[in-house]
Amino acid sequence: MENNFFIDSEYLPKEALERKHRLETDPSSRTDPMEYMEGMEVINSDICSKVMSQMNSFDYSKYTARDVSLALQHATCSIEDFKALLSPAAAPFLEKMAEKARLETSKHFGNTVYIFTPLYIANYCENYCVYCGFNCYNHIRRMKLSFEQIEKEMKIIAQSGMEEILILTGESRAQSDVKYIGEACKLARKYFRLVGLEVYPLNSDEYRYLHECGADYVTVFQETYDIKKYETLHLMGHKRVWPYRFDAQERALMGGMRGVAFSALLGLSDFRKDALASALHVYYLQKKYPHAEMSLSCPRLRPIINNDKINPLDVHEKELCQILCAYRIFLPFVGITVSSRESAQFRNGIVKIAATKVSAGVSTGIGDHESKYEGKTEEKVGDEQFEINDSRSLKSMYNDIASEGLQPVLNDYLYV
Repeated sequence: MENNFFIDSEYLPKEALERKHRLETDPSSRTDPMEYMEGMEVINSDICSKVMSQMNSFDYSKYTARDVSLALQHATCSIEDFKALLSPAAAPFLEKMAEKARLETSKHFGNTVYIFTPLYIANYCENYCVYCGFNCYNHIRRMKLSFEQIEKEMKIIAQSGMEEILILTGESRAQSDVKYIGEACKLARKYFRLVGLEVYPLNSDEYRYLHECGADYVTVFQETYDIKKYETLHLMGHKRVWPYRFDAQERALMGGMRGVAFSALLGLSDFRKDALASALHVYYLQKKYPHAEMSLSCPRLRPIINNDKINPLDVHEKELCQILCAYRIFLPFVGITVSSRESAQFRNGIVKIAATKVSAGVSTGIGDHESKYEGKTEEKVGDEQFEINDSRSLKSMYNDIASEGLQPVLNDYLYV
């Protein structure tokens, strides 16, 4: 572990500090967020134009209580109905929305709740995203696990009974290249039935390679669909290229991935517009790739190391519940994940209404599952991406779900 452990210098070099200052204060020093960088695959897709057209024309102030009432009466939720359910006019109808969402969830998913855990294998990053704990200018402990360490972490997680894992890295091709991620997928296949990835966006041939290594699905956070806001939050790095990130899920499906997951980080911009765009991103892609499994996440901002004041903008639990219920009514077949960013109380309630998947035994740090799971002290670990809110173990989560009369599921996929 000693060879892979790295602590950022206490002070950035003068040149780095100057560049950081320029990026923060001088927009002309930043690259065009709509311009592809060398090596980025460009695909011919109309999904983006459809999503952005709907989002840009969305005036949620125009919807009335009558619009919401009619939307709840319709057997099938149209895009216009969905917009009404996301509007402020829907707030007094939250109980009715929750009941309709609960019925839809029960109809298509029964009383099941799926459980997974994330495993961060590296926190090196080449992007400067002002809200993320991993950003390249944040003074944190950096770490990249060796394959021996990855397997050790996976063994510990698997021994808890977990059958689905989500592998994550910081966004650094230099430190976490595609072959490194692929080897991690091969190791995961030894211990888990389902393997997901949440890494930097890739080209379709790279997704194909990772699928061959054992990855089943890919998660990509668009963060915000508001291009102007996105530009002010992502100041440097490959992540700054907005359209390349937008098309990541489609490239993953072109590369043979079985499923893809979508999300905006609620609270970065106008959460109602971001919620609309996230769901429509799924909606249009599902029509184009009807065989694919698709899911939505609904994370809110959380405090990060060196900045405990990062919190979601106007997205409280009531608003989050409204979004989740609207998601379920509009997209009844789509999986909905609620992460450990939310409280145990909220997650216990929402799985009975709209959510179908939760994480358990979560650590967003690097190399500390042994200490988290077995109570051992591990000094040399990499810092966390953000603070979690619900730290329940798999056993605790499993028992809590079962006590609510729901069926916890660790895996429902058979390989033949």
